[in-house]
Amino acid sequence: MAFQNDLNQSFSQDLRIIVGLGNPGKKYISTRHNIGFMTIDRLAEQCEIACNKKKFEAIIGEGFIGEKKILISKPQTYVNLSGVSVGKIVAYYGCPLNRIMVVCDDLNLPVGKIRIREKGSSGGHNGLESIAHYVGSGFPRLRIGIGQPVVKDAKEYVLTHFTEDEKEIINQAIDKACHAIDTWVTTGIESCMNVFN
Repeated sequence: MAFQNDLNQSFSQDLRIIVGLGNPGKKYISTRHNIGFMTIDRLAEQCEIACNKKKFEAIIGEGFIGEKKILISKPQTYVNLSGVSVGKIVAYYGCPLNRIMVVCDDLNLPVGKIRIREKGSSGGHNGLESIAHYVGSGFPRLRIGIGQPVVKDAKEYVLTHFTEDEKEIINQAIDKACHAIDTWVTTGIESCMNVFN
């Protein structure tokens, strides 16, 4: 169910923001680095949110999880500059960082494993590093494992597609991530971490 397109700062007290990281452009669709985009797309589908409005250098959508207002976002700045977009969102809504969940890939986790943290370091992820640079590091993050490269350089590996054997694992991981986001929005970060970590 959509609500008025023009959210404003009066919503910021209750608003939850979910940002999925990825690279714009057809050639990056469904690559490992775009797992954040894939999660946002699934969440939009499940919540019946049209994620098609361009604002804050991102593609955004507005809707609800339960009675909680949410804004979903896919920054269009490329992963390494994600903080530019997130910084604009934070500046506009004045939203506390603990009400922003960032979804991204993680090389250090097995394919399909998810991990949720209340805040912390970037762990070497350039997208998280960029967001921390612009707004600080006190935002929750949901990482989805994409596995480690055996031969390829990491920068090349994150731009590869999942293998046929991995696709079903990733599909299940995205559903689990959406369930975790629902839990975070409705019951908070501690409950979310207790259930999904």
